[in-house]
Amino acid sequence: MPRSALRSLDRPLVGILIAALAVTVCTLVVFPLREIAPPVSMGVVYLLGVLVVSIYCGLWPGLGAAVASVAAFNFFHIPPTGQLDVANSENWVGLGVFLIAAVFASSVAEQSRARAREAEMRRREADLVAQMATDLLGGEAPADTLDAAGRRLAAAVGLPRAEIVLGEAEREGALALPLSLDDRRIGTLLVPQESGGAMRERLETRVVPALSPLLAAAVDRDELINTAVEARALRRSDEVKTALLRAVSHDFRSPITAIRTAGGALESQRLDEADRLQLAASVSAESERLADLVDKLLDLSRLEAGHAQPRRDWCSIEELVGVAVAGLGEDAASVKVSIDPDLPYVNADAAQLERAIANLLENAVRFADAGPALVRARALEDRIVIRIVDSGPGLPMTELDEIFEPFYRRADGHDSGSGSGLGLAIVRGFVELNGGRVWAESVPGHGTTFVIELPLEPDRGTVQLAPSS
Repeated sequence: MPRSALRSLDRPLVGILIAALAVTVCTLVVFPLREIAPPVSMGVVYLLGVLVVSIYCGLWPGLGAAVASVAAFNFFHIPPTGQLDVANSENWVGLGVFLIAAVFASSVAEQSRARAREAEMRRREADLVAQMATDLLGGEAPADTLDAAGRRLAAAVGLPRAEIVLGEAEREGALALPLSLDDRRIGTLLVPQESGGAMRERLETRVVPALSPLLAAAVDRDELINTAVEARALRRSDEVKTALLRAVSHDFRSPITAIRTAGGALESQRLDEADRLQLAASVSAESERLADLVDKLLDLSRLEAGHAQPRRDWCSIEELVGVAVAGLGEDAASVKVSIDPDLPYVNADAAQLERAIANLLENAVRFADAGPALVRARALEDRIVIRIVDSGPGLPMTELDEIFEPFYRRADGHDSGSGSGLGLAIVRGFVELNGGRVWAESVPGHGTTFVIELPLEPDRGTVQLAPSS
């Protein structure tokens, strides 16, 4: 039977009506049975009715049904019928035994009913604790789950409302029950002031002791997560600072030293024109190298700080590759480009993608041994794939992921003295910001291939590019 129907049976008026109905039904049932058995033995029919009333309506309706059953049994079925009188002493004994049995049956039924109510109540409380454990420890911050937990608690214990708050709290018209653990105040349970003594005792003895450690665990878990995040951020910051100092002490010092040396030599009056031009070219080259390093550091710092959000627009991969190749200067001659005709546009930040492709091309040219660097681009069903291939010594499998870390230096020392270790980290940052992914493929001794994969929009075919500035 549904719980709402069972609760309605607890109402006094409903219990009286059901008791009267049960006595009436039992009286009518006994009439035909008198033809096959002595009337005095038919009291068991009334006893069944008393049990039904006691089980579903409680002790007092059951006792009332027992007394009414004795009266109806006497009036309708015990001679002389039609009056509340008993002619035979044996019938008195039968009625007395029946009344005692009915009262005893009502008491037993009420005890069973009370135990069933208690078991149901404890089951709902156990379910409540399990559900609240899921709410409070499920991953979200405790403050974000307390409203839902309060509503769930109110529904489980039968209160119109309940509120769980962190720390001490008071509300007008609300009863504040402290949630504490080991003399540590975790929070407060607020319930309506008019809650009865039985409800308050239930909350204080069963709900609050189960809720307090759950809330404490949720608060402690949230603090541990915050501490871990802060520690991870600090550790990452320290790593970046250490790497930055290493880069400043090495990568910055090299071009600065070269510039200072060349600048000092240029002051000499004994230099001929050829030497002077060579030194000037060295100063210019090292200045460009220093400026490139500063640009990369700025790019990396923006990526690390989350301030490099892309400005998306429709752009052509063919144009981006062309700009990146042209930026290589004299090294552009060592790059071969193969791009599928009518390559679709991509919705991305053109400057960031051009920078990523340029960094990969610089890397490919720097590590090329004998052959040229190759750039291939083609469209698949839902993405564009760009491959940049060098003819260098290749990479071992263990380094294919590590090379994208900032300031990473190759274990074989092949890049010693060249590069800053920032270019590939910037490539990964810019590509992932634009919804793509990048990875490296390599067989030692057979060069390295860097692959950029960018998603295509469903309506890319209808997009027209604005003229490049």
